[in-house]
Amino acid sequence: MSNPLKLVIFDCDGTLVDSQHVIVAAMHEAYRGHGLPIPARERLLSIVGLSLAEAFHALGEGRPDYPATSLAERYRAAHAALQTRAPVAPLFPGAREAVAALAQRPATVLGIATGKSRRGVEGILARHGLLGHFLTIKTAADAPSKPDPGMVTAAMGEAGVVPADTVVVGDTAFDMAMARAAGAAAIGVAWGYHPAEALHAAGAVTVIERFPALLPALERMWAAPAPADG
Repeated sequence: MSNPLKLVIFDCDGTLVDSQHVIVAAMHEAYRGHGLPIPARERLLSIVGLSLAEAFHALGEGRPDYPATSLAERYRAAHAALQTRAPVAPLFPGAREAVAALAQRPATVLGIATGKSRRGVEGILARHGLLGHFLTIKTAADAPSKPDPGMVTAAMGEAGVVPADTVVVGDTAFDMAMARAAGAAAIGVAWGYHPAEALHAAGAVTVIERFPALLPALERMWAAPAPADG
């Protein structure tokens, strides 16, 4: 029997926070520091959600001489420097209201699963006044990179919630695949860094076009009868 407690796990960049300008700027600084050609903006955003190491390995397309580790180090330094002088990355429209509404819902707890560092994600959530809404926060330091299910599995364990009562909300195919690998459901958001068709292909139950559609989508999922055993 399913636990009545529900867990909603959000991705951060591209789902809650529109951080693309800082991400792309830090990527540009990392590549310039190596004297390497800078990939197209769309390509850079396509790997958002992976851990830094996995992201640069993906951008290197398996080339053995690609300096993925040092690129990640330069990116990390550039991103930290940009954060001190750039305006805080904004929330997507409706994000604050959706998180607040879910946090007030009986028997519902919230989590984060992100490729960002813990310092980075806690910092941006705190600056937006949202940090206190999340029971569990899992980062690249806690488990392998998405789409490995480790972050979701760890979040479920911390919250005491079973996969059938867990939903991951994210903007990339990595989020959808991570959720499905953990046995959880996945809801895609159409305003992030991967197209809706990629989210559906990776296992999204539905893809929403705006944040006010999230709570109704969750209510429909939670109201649906559980599949019969056998």
